Amino acid sequence: MTSAWSDAQRPTFDLTAMCAVLAVSLSGDRAWKHGGKPDRKGLTDAQMLVLMQSIHAEFKGAYGSPRMARERRARGFSASKERVERLMRTHGIRGHHTRRDTVTTDSQQTRPVADNLLKRDVTPGAPNQVWTADITDLWTDNGWLSLAIVLDLFNREVVGWSLKPRMTADIVTDALTMAWFRRKPAPSLTHHSDRSSQYASQVFQDKLTSDGMVCSMSRKGNCWDNAPTESWFNSFKHERVFGGHFATREAMKTMTFEYIEVFYNRRRLHSTLGYVSPVQFLKNGIRPPQEALQVA
Repeated sequence: MTSAWSDAQRPTFDLTAMCAVLAVSLSGDRAWKHGGKPDRKGLTDAQMLVLMQSIHAEFKGAYGSPRMARERRARGFSASKERVERLMRTHGIRGHHTRRDTVTTDSQQTRPVADNLLKRDVTPGAPNQVWTADITDLWTDNGWLSLAIVLDLFNREVVGWSLKPRMTADIVTDALTMAWFRRKPAPSLTHHSDRSSQYASQVFQDKLTSDGMVCSMSRKGNCWDNAPTESWFNSFKHERVFGGHFATREAMKTMTFEYIEVFYNRRRLHSTLGYVSPVQFLKNGIRPPQEALQVA
């Protein structure tokens, strides 16, 4: 990319001077121009830092050193873990840190609840076998918005979501409707959620029944029963929400769409999936070894 830019600027600037400023060798520039591949292995610390700063900006600070290393490697640039950590530490490049979320589950609601069929088995062998769901609140200067998501546990993809001003039953029903139209799963899929009134509501339970899904709910007061979805909200908030300012609800909706549909599902490297994106993992269809799995 650097050589392409310098080639376009040659009518205006001297090539030798441009190569010196950009820390690119004349031989590397010639190799690019004649269809060769530039040497990506011998990057100086300054060149590596520019690359890492570019990745950090591109992904809005979402990546710490493990994903930074994977992303660099995917682009053809290798460096030791120690070197990457040293450069990140020295120059203040760090991923956003997780902070504790607020609890939105109303475990005191009196509607009937389902048994916990999931039992923390978060590694189904195929897509559309187990979906998990949850809701969270998001603040804007115009007031609160509630976000409901549906996650396919097989590839951790957000297959359905809904963003509304109020945390009512229609928000979870709309998220499920989106997921169903996207995937059209066979009957007997397990849908797992917490015990909140939205998921226990008659309208949502009727929707599950009409779609041929089996309802599963976490045990009372036990967030670990729905850990992958809780983890998704933590990632979403510390990678996009915390530290940001959303003047309008529209701004929050735009950011949420970009995070889910553009970044998370299609580009974000997921540790549980062997550092590929959910969409790529679904194409590959191969789950990494059990000992390599993480909840994050």
